[in-house]
Parts: sequence; structure tokens; C-alpha cells
Amino acid sequence: MPVSGGAPRWTVLLVLVLALAGAVAASLAFGAKHIPFGEVADGLFAPDGSENSLIVRGERLPRTILGIAVGTALGSAGALMQALTRNPLAEPGLLGVNSGAALAVVLVIGVLRVDEALVYVWAALAGAAVTAVLVYLLGAGGGYGATPTRLVLAGVAVNAVAAGVTAGVMLLVPRAFNGFRFWQVGSLGGQGLDVVWRILPFLLAGLLLALLLAEPLNTLALGDEAARSLGGRPGLIRAAGGLAIVLLCGGATAAAGPLFFIGLAVPFAARALAGTDHRWILAYSAFLAPVLLLGADVLGRLLGSPGELETGLVTAFLGAPLFILIVRRGKATRL
Repeated sequence: MPVSGGAPRWTVLLVLVLALAGAVAASLAFGAKHIPFGEVADGLFAPDGSENSLIVRGERLPRTILGIAVGTALGSAGALMQALTRNPLAEPGLLGVNSGAALAVVLVIGVLRVDEALVYVWAALAGAAVTAVLVYLLGAGGGYGATPTRLVLAGVAVNAVAAGVTAGVMLLVPRAFNGFRFWQVGSLGGQGLDVVWRILPFLLAGLLLALLLAEPLNTLALGDEAARSLGGRPGLIRAAGGLAIVLLCGGATAAAGPLFFIGLAVPFAARALAGTDHRWILAYSAFLAPVLLLGADVLGRLLGSPGELETGLVTAFLGAPLFILIVRRGKATRL
């Protein structure tokens, strides 16, 4: 049952904040080499040049910060997408947005031979935008409207095409394959803080738009006619929401590759906790998503030790059963 009243919701939010703090601590401490929490703190605040200090500050800290940024972006984007489409199965990965962003980046690398992280961000944003528009047009075509089932089917089709073209480029252009074969799976590893700073403006802009849309989304949930009677502008709300989704998904995918099911599982759980108030759904999603993503990243490191499993593989393994459960329980209806 959803929590009710102000205090319980704030309590749940506090629990999520504490869970995020625990996920951050685990991300800094666990991996191929376990580092005691005391040495983690020393490595962060009093680096001494030791091996553990270098691992914490040079490898795990950037990875953890990237996980927080990407997780928050994907969770918020998933909540927005589900609210705008009134479809609990709407998710950047399932609707092809992540694959479109990935395809654009791979084309820039393999065909244009560009090797610049900022260009990747712009390419990912463009790919995400084109794919989002294409999926909506396909889902709304034929005069039947963009129903949940039609949007999912359109997303699956576009996702398959984008994934196929991406795989073809990887095979035909060795440079693209060698440079991004792990990135395509989705991973938080191997990135520095410079990548975070490059995507941060896009993610902050997307998050700001999402926060501004929280109250209008509650109005839109009543239906377009009711929203207009209350002074809302459904077309503007959807356009702003689409822009926020593109900014969030494009930036996150450019940095970490396509990570699936985060945007599906997290808003579903947030809605179970918060009810129908999108202000709380967005808030819960923004904290719960990085907890799930960092947890998956840590689990991949532990299961693959002394190497690691890519984060995208772990999130897919965890998210696919949830997707099947939602469909089998008949939850794939309009919100």
C-alpha cells in the first residue's frame, strides 16, 4: 500500500537517503580488492599515496559519482516517461531511447572517426531525441492513439533495428568495435571525473525540468480535458517532459552506455511507495535508482572477481524477471 500523509513519506525518503549512503560506502569499499571502511575514509580525506588510497580516489570515487549521476538521471527519466505516456512499461531502454543514443555515438566513432567525449554527449542527445519521436509516431499511427501496448511494440521494433545497426557498425568498423565493445554493454568502470563534468550540465537541466513538471504531471494524470480546465497545457507539458527525458537519457548513455531496466524497475517501486503523486514518485526515483545501479555495479564486481561483470549485464539480469512479473500480473495498463 502507498504511504499516506507527510511524515511517512518523508520517513521513506530518509530511508532512501540512508540506503544511498550505504550504497556509496559499499561502492568505495568492495571490489576485486576489499578495502576496510577506515582505509576508505583515509583514502578520501587523507590520501597518503598508498595502493588503497590510489584505488579509492583514482578508480572507485569517480565510478561512484558517475553511478549516482547516471542512476538519478535514468530513474527520473523513467518516472517522467511513464507519467507522460501513462504506461507502466515505458522505459528508456524498452522504448529504444537508450539504443538510439548508443547508435548515434557508435556512428560518430566508427563513421566520422571522432574521439571526443563532448561530441559523444551531443550525438547521444540527438540519437535519443530522434528515437523518442520515431517511437511515438509509430505508436500513435493508424488512428488508434499511442496506447501502452502500441508504444511498447514500437519501442521493441525500433530497439531491435537500432541494436542491429549498432552491431553491424561494430563488426564492420574495427575501430568502433575495439574502442566501445564494453561501453555498448553498459558500464560505470573506466571513466574519470572529467566525463561527469561533461554530462553534468545536461543532467542538471533535465532534472530541473523534471522537478518543474512534477505538479503539472499530477494535473495531466486527470486527462487532457481536465488538465486544460485547471489551466494546464498538456502539449507544453509533454514537450517539456520529452526534452527532459532526452537530456537525461542522452547524457547518461553517453557516459555509461545503454543501461536497461533501471528506468522501469525504479519508478514501479517508487509508485508502490508514493501512490499517484508524481512529486514523490520523482523524488523516490531520484534516490532509489542510484542505489539500484550502484548495488548492481558492486554485485558485478563481486561475482566476477578477480575481474568483473559489466553493470549493464547485472541490471538486465535483475530487471528482466521484474518486467515479466509486471506483464504476467496484468500491470501493463494505462496509469
